[in-house]
Amino acid sequence: MTDLEEKRPWLKSYRLGPYKLAHSLEPYPEEPLFSFLDQSAEKYPTATAIDYFGLRTSYRELKQYADSLAAALAGFSVSKGDKVATILPTCPQYIIANFAILKTGAVHVPCSILHKERELEFEIGEAGAETVICLEEQLERVRSIQPKTKLKQIIVTSLTDYTPAESEKQVAPAGAHRFKVLIETHEPIPPVVDINPREDLAYLAFTGGATGVPKGVMLTHFNRYTNTLQAMPWAMASLEKSIRGKASVCIGVPLFHSYGDSSVLFGVYWGLRMILVQDPRDTDYIVKMLVENRPFMAALVPTQLMKLREKDLPRMQTQIVSGASHLPVDVRESISDKIKMPISEGYGLTETSPATHLDLTGFSKITGFAAKQKYSIGLPVPDTDVKLVDEETGKESPPGEPGHMYIKGPQVMKGYWPEAGSGLVDGWLPTGDIARMDEDGYFYIVDRIKDMANVSGYKVYTCTIDDILHQHHAVSMAVAIGVPDPEREGSERIKAFVVLKEEYRGKISAEEIIEFCRDKCTSYAVPRTVEFRDNLPFTVTEKIFKRQLREEEIQKMQKQRGTIA
Repeated sequence: MTDLEEKRPWLKSYRLGPYKLAHSLEPYPEEPLFSFLDQSAEKYPTATAIDYFGLRTSYRELKQYADSLAAALAGFSVSKGDKVATILPTCPQYIIANFAILKTGAVHVPCSILHKERELEFEIGEAGAETVICLEEQLERVRSIQPKTKLKQIIVTSLTDYTPAESEKQVAPAGAHRFKVLIETHEPIPPVVDINPREDLAYLAFTGGATGVPKGVMLTHFNRYTNTLQAMPWAMASLEKSIRGKASVCIGVPLFHSYGDSSVLFGVYWGLRMILVQDPRDTDYIVKMLVENRPFMAALVPTQLMKLREKDLPRMQTQIVSGASHLPVDVRESISDKIKMPISEGYGLTETSPATHLDLTGFSKITGFAAKQKYSIGLPVPDTDVKLVDEETGKESPPGEPGHMYIKGPQVMKGYWPEAGSGLVDGWLPTGDIARMDEDGYFYIVDRIKDMANVSGYKVYTCTIDDILHQHHAVSMAVAIGVPDPEREGSERIKAFVVLKEEYRGKISAEEIIEFCRDKCTSYAVPRTVEFRDNLPFTVTEKIFKRQLREEEIQKMQKQRGTIA
């Protein structure tokens, strides 16, 4: 083993089947992020860029739309360093707006379409955005926060724009501008802007709303450019000729989330046909897109896969990549058995642009040389350093032992808004996740630090309980949390929330679920109670909302105490 491999043991596993992968991609090009679109429009002008409800937009058209909108934004005096917010679902308008914003030198502030006025006011106000692009259905919500922010321009679009059901009516509401009209009335001549990729921001993306007050993540052009190269183009380098400009990718995750946005950047960089799923909760539509298109790749999240395993999926040569949260092993295996392809998993954070790890054992099937599947988040991507720290001793954890995961690399954010370096420790990003590494350099998420329970002084990793619950034949979706133990101050007990498969509802008891867990985990980690539900709360990015469940339980306990008192 070389000195470098001793420091980064994952390098020895940099293989895709029989193909060796590059240990480093340095030096990275220092180009503005919008050059991805310019290059693909030149190489693949007539190739389909976006497939949205069957209406296809070519790369030449996508570039023209983005250039025209950039010219319109410049006409509103949007210039380098300004913030432009979007409140858009997965749709062509998001992609057009993203590249248009970048071409003006402005910073994209993507906001969730599920945000309430309070959340929008905070993010748009904190960013200081003066322009917003949103659905016309959200116009009143935006107008309500306008007096409390710096908003000057409101650009609206319709859900039917860029679909076969598109309306010819393009009259702008009072005080707003029409997205399509701006594009149609401006020449595709974007402003000339001097971008410093390492310093200039491309995105100001707010994160952490599910765990506290959202923080603005400052991502430069260089952060996102390098991370695009570090992920799929690196892992699939040996197959580039057969994929680039020819294949398709189904994007089932919201584009305003970093996972969805990064899927778009990869798709545009390689000139792929991007099949967009507007509603990430429409499982039947996702199945329809997979079956009809048989895409080369599909970007999905664990909750979508939990629903997909109950569907009749045929065998297909589609590489499904799961990200954004923990994927239970049983869910992986169930879908793999249906489609006869391994499910790959990745890991990342908004703060890391987002990818830091990829599971190459899943990708190896594509090469015809399938390696033994490792059910992990994978290996660190090139030029990424990872260390696991024992928070009690401050020392690095050895292979096999859990520790708080820290990450350093060219994709790591500039800092939390507005201070460069904020949120970093000597250049390292503390992820808030507990992980372990095996001898081959593969990493496994043990739990979120905030989700870990303390039962009578013992650490209980709730992700482990989640995995066990999903092994039960009647379980469709489940999650475990730690709740305060009323009998032991400072201690917690485990509670499970379970959604049963339709055919088992009313036929499975809580005690049966508890007994099932008792046979598979230590006594103190066994759920004390089980609550059956028809559905579970999700965050805006389709993660099961553990924090909300925990808060609901605490509120119930406080109410009971008040009643007793």
